[in-house]
Amino acid sequence: QVQLVESGGGLVQAGGSLRVSCAASGRTSVSNYVIGWFRQAPGKEREFVVAITWTGTATDYVDSVKGRFTIARDNDKNTVYLQMNSLEPEDTAVYYCAARWRFSSEYTYWGQGTQVTVSS
Repeated sequence: QVQLVESGGGLVQAGGSLRVSCAASGRTSVSNYVIGWFRQAPGKEREFVVAITWTGTATDYVDSVKGRFTIARDNDKNTVYLQMNSLEPEDTAVYYCAARWRFSSEYTYWGQGTQVTVSS
């Protein structure tokens, strides 16, 4: 079992930056899990943003954030970060991190989410 806690959301003006964090812990080694970032805007379905393995390999980013968002991890802190630059009002959403076993395609553990609001 894996526990995930997001932090770092907030209110920022368009063009600004935020970094959200996902702290992972669990009885089994979190190094066996892939951590992904998702977001859900009001009235929209949840959207996959990007994921990263504990060896540092990142998946492709969703097109809407390419060149603006960067995923990274700190193995010593069991934490995954999502650095978000050049934020746009369309990035407003609740951002969730989730974990899946490295040999599975299903994300089975989810954090509580952190709100990111970008004002125009």
